[in-house]
Amino acid sequence: MRRFLYQNGLSLVITAMVLLTLGGQTLTGWHDYNIELQDLHLPELSLGEYVTSGHWVEATFENWESEFLQMALYVVLTVSLRQKGSAESKKLDEAEDVDREPDASKPDAPWPVRQGGAVLWLYRNSLSIAFFLLFLGAFFLHGLGGTEVYNIEQQANGKPPVDLLGYMATSRFWFESLQNWQSEFLSIVSIVVLSIWLRQHGSPESKPVDAPHGETGK
Repeated sequence: MRRFLYQNGLSLVITAMVLLTLGGQTLTGWHDYNIELQDLHLPELSLGEYVTSGHWVEATFENWESEFLQMALYVVLTVSLRQKGSAESKKLDEAEDVDREPDASKPDAPWPVRQGGAVLWLYRNSLSIAFFLLFLGAFFLHGLGGTEVYNIEQQANGKPPVDLLGYMATSRFWFESLQNWQSEFLSIVSIVVLSIWLRQHGSPESKPVDAPHGETGK
């Protein structure tokens, strides 16, 4: 058990943080939304009803959408783009292990590498594909949950409801998306640029403490 915790500590701790903050979001969102429903003279929701409501779905996947988009673009952009001095960039003029062609003759090579063809193509791009698919799924669920909340407000104000595409065409939907997207892009440029000059001893996201500022890559 101790070895398992040591080998998987990073994912376990961050997963625990996700669950704790998601639980806090759920409880606070439940109370906040019930206040909104009171103002609209609509019945309050139980906690069980809330976690299946459009409000919870929208609030959750609106944020997940931007996270998956951030990671998808970061994975793809770092393939070919460079930043001199950044720990997050590949080296400017040196070959990298990640750029070498997969060797199907290696005895421990994953099955898709040995298979080749379209299977290998999917495998060699699977990380970015997975993130883009997760982004699209979260984007859709954000719209779906938002449509429900929007229509409740529309009906309470005597206005006609809209369908999913109608809601996605509103400035409200895009304001919700873009305010999150820009914050994720800001976090990317922050780690890329700050890692040129700043260090964190022992972190793989930093260059060695004694590395010169102009040295690119870890």
